[in-house]
Amino acid sequence: MLSSLLLFADEATETSQNMQETINAGGKFLDSIKEGAIEHGPGFLLNIVAVLAIFFIGRIVANWIIKMAASAMRRARVDDMLIQFVRSILYWALMLFIVMAVLGRLGIKTDSFTAVIAAAGLAVGFALQDSLSNFASGVMLIIFHPFRLGDFVEAGGTAGIVEEIQIFNTVLRTPDNKRIIVPNGKITSDNVTNYAAHQLRRIDMEIMCGYNDNLRDVKNYLEEVLAADDRILDDPAPLVAVNELADSGVILYVRPWVKTSEYWDVKWSLTEAIKNGFDDRGFTIPYPTQDINVHNAAG
Repeated sequence: MLSSLLLFADEATETSQNMQETINAGGKFLDSIKEGAIEHGPGFLLNIVAVLAIFFIGRIVANWIIKMAASAMRRARVDDMLIQFVRSILYWALMLFIVMAVLGRLGIKTDSFTAVIAAAGLAVGFALQDSLSNFASGVMLIIFHPFRLGDFVEAGGTAGIVEEIQIFNTVLRTPDNKRIIVPNGKITSDNVTNYAAHQLRRIDMEIMCGYNDNLRDVKNYLEEVLAADDRILDDPAPLVAVNELADSGVILYVRPWVKTSEYWDVKWSLTEAIKNGFDDRGFTIPYPTQDINVHNAAG
């Protein structure tokens, strides 16, 4: 208990020292502004005009640089996800450069400004550990490519189409058109299922028929349904197999391969076609039943 209190006291002292350094650096920064105004006198107004020109022209040049960099990456066939991430980083880096140029034109010593950033960064870093973790996770997502823009994924406890990977978050769009923002750290710390990673997917269906149905006829009918759909691939070959003799009926596996983009359309149409075919041919789709036998005991 005593050791925990001592550790807490040390951390509190260190935090207090960091905050004091930040305050002192901020004071020096304000003093440098005053010195600049006194030193330049009437010319300070011209400096303000020059500062505004530097700021607005700098923003125009920064946007032009970002567009040129994005165009160059597109010509090099860089992934769109990486392009968006680099654009975001490049924008803030150029804006910081413009701010430093503005301060220098005002005659403000940028070393004091740098000290403010360093001291504040140390203090803020403790409060933004999760954000820094999300930033590092965003870099990992860009480097290792577990998914790309437009992929349908399960990640961070939710599912949706990847629309954008930002510095700290990943934006998903659900099938019912809801926007979900997931922290990057939550994605990299959990399993990621990418349903669009490959061009082909297998549809896994379990079809049950009754024990009184002719199993050969049922199996032949299921094979005919698969052969009649042009969207079902011949290679890999579709599978129809008896998997289990269950309590209520016979379970057959129906497993055709289709293009990933056609997965749901084929699955829905197959389910409807199989049900209609069972009705037309008199095949039964059993459901769990229970027989209760009552015995009257002799009085």
